Amino acid sequence: MYASNSASQWGSPSAPKKALLIHGLTACSSSWEGVAQLLVAEGFFVVAPNLLGHAWRRGTDYRVSTLAEDLRPYFINDTSYDVVIGRSLGGTVALSLLPFLPKTKETAVILLDPPLEMEGTIEVDKSQFLSAVANVKTAEELANEHGWSRRDCVLQALGVTMCDSTTIEGIFSHNRPWSFSGLFKDIPPHVKITVLGSDPKAGGICLREHVPCDVERLNFRVLQGVGHCIHYEHPDAIMDAIKLPGAGL
Repeated sequence: MYASNSASQWGSPSAPKKALLIHGLTACSSSWEGVAQLLVAEGFFVVAPNLLGHAWRRGTDYRVSTLAEDLRPYFINDTSYDVVIGRSLGGTVALSLLPFLPKTKETAVILLDPPLEMEGTIEVDKSQFLSAVANVKTAEELANEHGWSRRDCVLQALGVTMCDSTTIEGIFSHNRPWSFSGLFKDIPPHVKITVLGSDPKAGGICLREHVPCDVERLNFRVLQGVGHCIHYEHPDAIMDAIKLPGAGL
């Protein structure tokens, strides 16, 4: 097991635009394959780090603030990104990255169904993730259950395989109380945030009441009929959010 940084990347480093993609709990950088290919086709160079506790990376401190601090090397020398996308746990990490974003670059931040307030369900959620890493589903089982593409099912199974119960226990025990909505209060003037919530009836966990309605440069919408894994089920919605008027692109 290693703590050294690792990441996936797509496209050319000389591309005119850059995107940083942050995966969710029990996933890995490769899980962004589908979205990354769409971004490359739009002229982006894409970087997707592996969070601590994932893809064989291990640590001892799994606070969200520590996961964000671990990504600081991706901002060395004032490296900037046109787009930062965080999915689920990666969405809360992305919110914690806001102070790292260079002030010289307007950045669009897209959060995919982030778990902002979970204190009431945290033990149930932890049990579900512990079960997932103890009983890893095959790509075939995931395809039958969710109807995702074979590519996405293989990558999802790979991510779970490279995670373990130590990470799950750390994530849930080191972030109590689980409450991150307050991070929206400090959106820098060069950052615009779009929150895409999954349909609560389809397993969505980011509810409208979790996102402040009186904060400038913050937009929220629910994707009807779309489950928690937006990047697998509706990647076009992500691309549409990036291209929204005022997104800075």
